[in-house]
Amino acid sequence: MELAYYSDYAVRLVNTEEPARSTDTLTSAEAVRALFGDMTQMSRRVTDADVTRFRAVRGRLRAVFASADAGDHARAVDLLNSLLLEFPVSPQISGHDLLDDEGRPRWHLHLAEHPSNATAGYAAIAAMGLAFHLTEFGADRLGLCQAPPCRNAYLDTSTNRSRRYCSDRCATRANVAAYRARKRLESAGTGRTGSEASQPSTASGER
Repeated sequence: MELAYYSDYAVRLVNTEEPARSTDTLTSAEAVRALFGDMTQMSRRVTDADVTRFRAVRGRLRAVFASADAGDHARAVDLLNSLLLEFPVSPQISGHDLLDDEGRPRWHLHLAEHPSNATAGYAAIAAMGLAFHLTEFGADRLGLCQAPPCRNAYLDTSTNRSRRYCSDRCATRANVAAYRARKRLESAGTGRTGSEASQPSTASGER
């Protein structure tokens, strides 16, 4: 499993909450388990106590994205470093579950965590994945959706660093809103021009 894969765990957790909409889907142990995806062994450790702990980690990860999105890359790094110190991992070479056409292991780096609870395990791989993405591609590749009221986190993988939205749906919504705003301005401008043209002109001798 490539290290970049783990960065999605950070995005997945951050986006369980939409502050501007006052929505939060991280409300139960089952919702926490769903975040682990195919990591069933780790998800079995989840208890009700992890709901509160996951929310705390979520807030810290969102702060990393918010700082990077605002251009404060040094703060984003500091915040991420604090998570890495609190939730360490041990990189290990693995290949037992991936074989090539000749039955030989496809060796790859795997993040082995030794957590005291499910939150520590998830936070460790999410922080490490995000750190790998940041150092490999740059802090400006971490962003928050620019389509109000959505502020979902995303990882910019575009070739020209142009991504501004978390999804195609938000991009379409923002483009439609911008188009309608331009049309309103054009209509308002046309209305003013027509109104001014309809006013009677003042004779040069009149004061």
